[in-house]
Amino acid sequence: MDWTKQLGRYIIVMLLQVLLFNQLQLVGVCHPYIYVMCLLMMPITLPHSVDMVIGAVIGLIMDIFCNSLGIHMAACITLMFLRPYVLGLIINDKERLNEQINQQTIGLGALLKYVAILIPIHHLMVFALGAWSWHHMGFVLLETVVSSVISIAVIIGYNALKYR
Repeated sequence: MDWTKQLGRYIIVMLLQVLLFNQLQLVGVCHPYIYVMCLLMMPITLPHSVDMVIGAVIGLIMDIFCNSLGIHMAACITLMFLRPYVLGLIINDKERLNEQINQQTIGLGALLKYVAILIPIHHLMVFALGAWSWHHMGFVLLETVVSSVISIAVIIGYNALKYR
C-alpha cells in the first residue's frame, strides 16, 4: 500500500469532515461522522497496537477541531479495539489475506455488515459521552440511528463509486 496515497486520503476526509460535515446539522439530529472511514478502511495487516495509536491520533485531531474534550478519541480507540473482532466475524481467512478493506476485496454485503456494526458503536459513544446524562438517552439514540444511517450511506456510496 502506498502510504502517501493513504495519508492524502486521510487528510482529504478529515478536511471534508471538519469543513463540511461538521457544519451540517440536519434537523438537529443528524451529525454524520465520515472521518471514521479512515479508520475502517485501514489495512488489515497492521498490528493491533498500531491500529489503536492511529485511532487515538485521529480521534484527538477531531477533538481539537470539535472542541470535544476527548470524546472522539475515546470513541475511535473503542472502534479500533473492536475492529479486529468484527472483521473476524465477517471475513474469512482468504479475504484476510487482502491488505485492504473495501467493496472490491470483501464484497458489498460484508462491507455493509462491517460498517453497520462499527459505525453505530462509534456514534453512540460520541453522542452518549457528549450528553453526559441518562436523561437524554432517547435523543442520543435518535441521533445515533439517524447519523449512523447517513454516515453508512456516505461510506458505502464512496466505496461503490471508487470500486465499481
